[in-house]
Amino acid sequence: MGDFLVAKRARLSPEDVGLRSVGRRRTPGLRRQEVAELAAVSIDWYIRLEQGRVGAPGAGVLDALAEALRLSPAEREYLYLTAHGEAPPRRLPGRCDGVTSTLRTVLDGMPVLPAYVIDHCFDVLSRNAPAAAMFGDGFGTGAAANLALLLFLDPDMRRTQLSWDQIARETVGALRANLAKYPHDPRLLMVIAKLRAHSPEFTVWWEDQTVDERGSGVKRVDHPTAGVLTVAYAMLAAQDGSEQRLVVLTPADESTESRLRALVAVHSRRAAGGDRAVGEVAAVLAG
Repeated sequence: MGDFLVAKRARLSPEDVGLRSVGRRRTPGLRRQEVAELAAVSIDWYIRLEQGRVGAPGAGVLDALAEALRLSPAEREYLYLTAHGEAPPRRLPGRCDGVTSTLRTVLDGMPVLPAYVIDHCFDVLSRNAPAAAMFGDGFGTGAAANLALLLFLDPDMRRTQLSWDQIARETVGALRANLAKYPHDPRLLMVIAKLRAHSPEFTVWWEDQTVDERGSGVKRVDHPTAGVLTVAYAMLAAQDGSEQRLVVLTPADESTESRLRALVAVHSRRAAGGDRAVGEVAAVLAG
C-alpha cells in the first residue's frame, strides 16, 4: 500500500488538487505534507503509513486518501483491497449526469439494432430510434420510464413479451442483487416497494430470494405489426462506476432480421415524412 500511495502522489501536481506550488521540488508530485493536509491526517502518521509502520486505516481515512489523491473508482477499490482485503462500500451512483459519453456514442452508432440504456433501478435513461420502433414511441418516457415497472405492471408489455416469465425472473434477481449493492437508494427502494404492492408474481419471486445478474439470452417479442420477433439480448456495462447498462437486441434468425429492418425503416420514414408511411408497414412486412 505504501508503494501505491507514493506512486499516486507522484503523478499529481499541487495545481491538480487546488494548492499553490511553493519552493523548488526535488521530486515530482505532491509532498507527504500536502497529502496529509488534504486527507486531514497528521504528517507523522502519514509518513508511517507509507512506510508500512501502522495498522490498516479505517474506511473514512481510506476515502479521504482516495479523494486527496484523486483516485479512480478502480484505484479506490485497489486501495481498500490492499488495506483490508475487501472491496470498499459502494457509493450511490449519480442520478443526474445522464448517459455516459461512451454509451451515448455506442447507442447513437446503431441505426438498425434496438438499444437502450438503463441504470441499477431499471430506469430507461435513453433509447435509440429502433427501440422506439420495436417498443413504441413512448418507451422510456412517462409511465414507460422504468423497465421493471413496465414489465410487471403494464398489460400490453406483458402480452407482447412471449418470454415474460424468463425476463421477469431475471429482472427480480437483478433488482435484488442491486439492492445488496445500494441498500439505501431511495429510488431503488421505491421501485421495489411499488412492485411488491402491485404484482403478485414479483412478490412471490422476491420472497423466494431470487438472485440473478444474467446479462444475455434470447427472447421472443410479439410486435403488433411485425409479428413474432426472436431476438438475442445482451447487457454491456459502463466501466466508470455509473452502474449504467447498454441493452442491445440483435436478430436471432433471418426472418426476424428482415422484418426488424423493415420495421425500423418504416418507423424512420414515418418520423421524417408524416402519416403517409403508416400504410407502408403492412406491405413491407408482408413482402
